[in-house]
Amino acid sequence: MTRILLALAFIFAAGAALADRPVTPEERAKLDKALAAAGCKGGEMEFDSKDKKFEVDKTTCADGKLWEYDFDSSYKVIKKELED
Repeated sequence: MTRILLALAFIFAAGAALADRPVTPEERAKLDKALAAAGCKGGEMEFDSKDKKFEVDKTTCADGKLWEYDFDSSYKVIKKELED
């Protein structure tokens, strides 16, 4: 029983280590610049440690709609999707 509990604790700890994290001020500035180039601003930003990409939700674009963006580690757009 103890081994099972230890194994589960390890699995949960490993999963937490791969969780999303807030972006740093430097990353935010670069994401803001990339979004501005696409005609967008603001949004909720985080770094997905598992997939190694930046995610920006609820960014407002020139069309007045809310969009979701994913950026690679070079701040290039890899996904743009209309927010649900």
